[in-house]
Order: sequence, then structure tokens, then C-alpha cells
Amino acid sequence: MSNFSGAHICQCLSRLATVRLNSPVTIAGDRRKTGEQFVEGVLGLAGGLLELGLQKGDVVALCALNSDLYLEWLLAVAFVGGIAAPLNYRWSLEDARCAMDDVRPVMLVTDECSTYWYSKFQIDGMPYLRWLVYMNYPSDCSSKQFELNVETLKKPALRSQPLNYFTATDGAAIICFTSGTTGRPKGATISHSSLVVQSLAKIAIVGYGEDDVYLHTAPLCHIGGISSAMAILMAGGCHILIPKFEAKSAIAAIEHLHVTSFITVPAMMSDIISLIRTKEAWRGKESVRKILNGGGGLPVELVKDATKFFPRAKLLSAYGMTETCSSLTFLTLYDPTKDTLSHLSHITGDLNYSLVQQPGAVCVGKPAPHIELKIISEDSSRFGRILTRGPHVMVGYWGQIATKASNTSDEDWLDTGDIGTMDDCGNVWLVGRSKGRIKTGGENVYPEEVEAILSQHPGVSGIVVVGLPDTRLTEMVVACVQLRDNWRWSDSCFDPLTENKSRILSGDILLQLCREKHLTRFKIPKIFIVWRKQFPMTTTGKLRRDEVRREVMSFMQFLPSNL
Repeated sequence: MSNFSGAHICQCLSRLATVRLNSPVTIAGDRRKTGEQFVEGVLGLAGGLLELGLQKGDVVALCALNSDLYLEWLLAVAFVGGIAAPLNYRWSLEDARCAMDDVRPVMLVTDECSTYWYSKFQIDGMPYLRWLVYMNYPSDCSSKQFELNVETLKKPALRSQPLNYFTATDGAAIICFTSGTTGRPKGATISHSSLVVQSLAKIAIVGYGEDDVYLHTAPLCHIGGISSAMAILMAGGCHILIPKFEAKSAIAAIEHLHVTSFITVPAMMSDIISLIRTKEAWRGKESVRKILNGGGGLPVELVKDATKFFPRAKLLSAYGMTETCSSLTFLTLYDPTKDTLSHLSHITGDLNYSLVQQPGAVCVGKPAPHIELKIISEDSSRFGRILTRGPHVMVGYWGQIATKASNTSDEDWLDTGDIGTMDDCGNVWLVGRSKGRIKTGGENVYPEEVEAILSQHPGVSGIVVVGLPDTRLTEMVVACVQLRDNWRWSDSCFDPLTENKSRILSGDILLQLCREKHLTRFKIPKIFIVWRKQFPMTTTGKLRRDEVRREVMSFMQFLPSNL
């Protein structure tokens, strides 16, 4: 695997200390820090960590809500050659304990968000843990376990000296845990090189610059939040930090602080749009210039709404994963600098929808400049496994790095676990996850292909397709359907006239849609189930298809036989 010798995420500090010397780099509530103050904070923390005895290669676990202090800690740990391991504050106690035992941090840094954890942790059972640090200052934590906080740890920063930072073995910078859509989250070890080249890709393609005011909507424990934060640090922009995403606080920040850029997942965008609709006056139209969506494609209706409420924003979608340090490909959905108003209807209309989402696959755009991709097909199908290699790929899963090393070029490629193809223009088309593949009657069915067709019906607000065990077919294709407001489900036979007038949806209607869209017969669901609650998601907005499948199997015996 290739590496950029000398790459380090703390190389952004010199730029911040000059380009934004007296300009705000972070705004978190009432706390504002200029470039000079932010750099002094990082160097002060780094000095304290060195004096405390933190060694190169030591792991420091971080569990906190988003804040300027979180950013400082990420850089300070990297500055002294440590490896930061962000933990998800939404995890259960068991998940948190498993992650801690996996990476064995010498230090745990936290705030009030995870008081439940450390009150339940049996610290004596964690012999690797030497220090507990409370992130906020002044410390309002009464626990005697917390002997350190930011104020007691920081040392005066000596800015007159060169920035002599250190690097851990293999260039490791952070251990970022996967979303865990199946099984326990795994710690992907991400290098300084990966973070730097990912930042450069986002700066080049999204267009981040020193004039950007970036709103942190994603948590800093996820690769999307971390990689975008690093890109803005390198570009020299200003960071707006809210503790966690809430549509109300995000919209308030956009309106009052003149936010120019943010990232979303479809659920976030939906929440933002829904709240904007309720406002008498929307004052965020003019400032936002860049929106990057991840965690799944934006439905066409959300694309239309986004271009309506953020008319000056370049709207992009990205496809990637934790193991590749975030984005592999980028797709521009709308660019106001290139499209006229008359062209806007084309961009957000049915024609554009067919360009980016077709029966069989979804277009996710072209690879970033530093990305190598190849498709490995196991049969005559045009679709195959998507593999990638380059400096963006993780060093390895923590604890498995030593066994991963290889001198053969074939093993330099990382299997993304996705199935897709690449067209003659270099666009990548996804058909689904290899792990989600349904084997029915000896044929392969990718749920995403079926979902793309069923979601086109105006009465469907959400759709998840799973495979259930079947003695004859091996697996049977089943569709779980969420209805839009003012639509109702009927078990009666399909009547086009009745359906059009009364907003009724049924299995027969959806079967007819599949036939009209020429979906191969064995891919058409055998059973349609009305799903009357939210589909289970990870904290990054990814579907937990395994949970849907388990729940459907558990209640299958109670379903009417005619569904």
C-alpha cells in the first residue's frame, strides 16, 4: 500500500496560525477562538501530554460531543505521535467496553455525554487505562476518578519554536470504528496520509477554501465528520460546532452565523427541509454554497427541495466507507454556477433521476483523483465486486495490522464489499452490498435494485427489501413498505381508477409497477409488508438491514397469509 512520507495532519497548524491569525477558526456556543488561540490550545495540550508521559504510539480514547476542544484533542494527540480513538457516545455500555478492550487506550478523555459509561466501568478491570481526563473546563465532574481536566493538563505553548510533531508506527493517526451494520464495529486504523489525501480531494472537488464557514452536522467520532473537519482545517476555514445534530440548532446556525457549507445524510436533509417549510421567513438561502451528502443517495424529491431552499449551493453526493477514509467517488447533483434556471428543472426532474438512478444500479459518480478502483466479476454479469487501492485505504483493522502485511500486489486491493460496475465515462454504478445479496432459486438478487424501482411509486416513502429463508427457493424476496402520509394500504385487487383517486396502495399495485419497469421476474417480491415505524439505522444513517430481516422473521407467523 502506497504512503506519502512526511504527511501529518498537524501540518495545518502553521497555515491556521498565519492565514487566520486574528480571524475565528472555531465557534462553539459563546466560545470563539482565532487561529492563534486555536493553535496555542493544541500546542498547550500537546505539551501537557508529553510532560504527563504519553508515548509515541499510545492510544487515547475520546468520547464527547462535538466542540472546539474535541478538535484540539484530535490534533494534540496526533502532534505527540499518539493515536486518537474516537468512541461513539451513543453506544451501549457493552459496545463501549468492547471497543476499549480492543484498542486498549492508556487515556480516556470524555465529557458529560458519557457519564453513564464511566460510572459503570470497572476501572480496575482495565489495567491498560492510566489516565482519565475530563474534557470541559473548568471541570464540573465530581468523580474522583477524574484527576485531570483541560486546565490542569495544558502547558504554555512555545510558539517561537518550530512545530516538531511526531508520528506513530505505520503513520497511524486515528482508529475510527465502522458503523457496524452487521456485527460489532471494528476499528479501522487510518493514517496521516489517508487523511491528508482525502482532505485534498474534498478541497479540490467540493471546493472548500479559507472563506468557508463550515457547520459540523456529523459527529467527530465518524469518518465523515473527521475527514470533513480535516479538510476545513487544511483549507483554513472557520468551524461552527454544535454538540450534536438537531435540525433546529443547525438551521439557527446557518441563519445567524452565515454558514457556507455542511454535510448531510438523507435523514438529516429531510429533517432540515421539513423544519424550513414551517418557517415564515427562511434566511439561509444566500449563504450556503456547498452541501455534501453521504450515507446513501438523496431521493429525487429531496434534491428538488435542496435546490429550492439552498439555490446558491453546489449539491454533491459521495460514496465511501470508513476503511477508505471516507469518500471514494463524488457526484455533482446540481451546480448553480453551470446550470441556468431553466436547466434546473431538468436537473431535478425525471430525466436527471434516470441518469443517476436506473433499474439495476445507482450512479455514485467518478472516483477522486487519487483513487484506484477495479471491478472483479465472478461470472458473465457486467456487475462485480468493487476493489480499491491507494493512500486512502486504511492501514488495517486494529489488532490485525501485523497479519495484513503482504508483498503481493493483489493483496494491496481492499474489497469494499459492494457490487457494481464502471461505465465508459468512468462513472461508478452500485447495485448493492455483497453481504445483502439474496439467493433465490439459484439467482442473485440485490435488494437495492428492487428498492430503486419500488421507491418510484408516489405512495411509498420508504422501502427495504430482505430475503427470508424458504425451503423451495433457499430465500424468498420480501419488501417492507412505508406509506406516505394520506395513503392507505389495501388487500383488495388492483383497480387503476380507484387507486388514482383515493391514494390506495396494495401489493398488486406494486407488482404491476415492477412489471412496468421490466424488473426480472425472480427479483419481484413475493410478499409485501406494511412497515409502520422508522427503519433501524446506524448513527451515520446507514440501514441496519439485518435488524429488519430479524424482525420480519420474528413476526412472520402473525402476518396474514394473503399479504
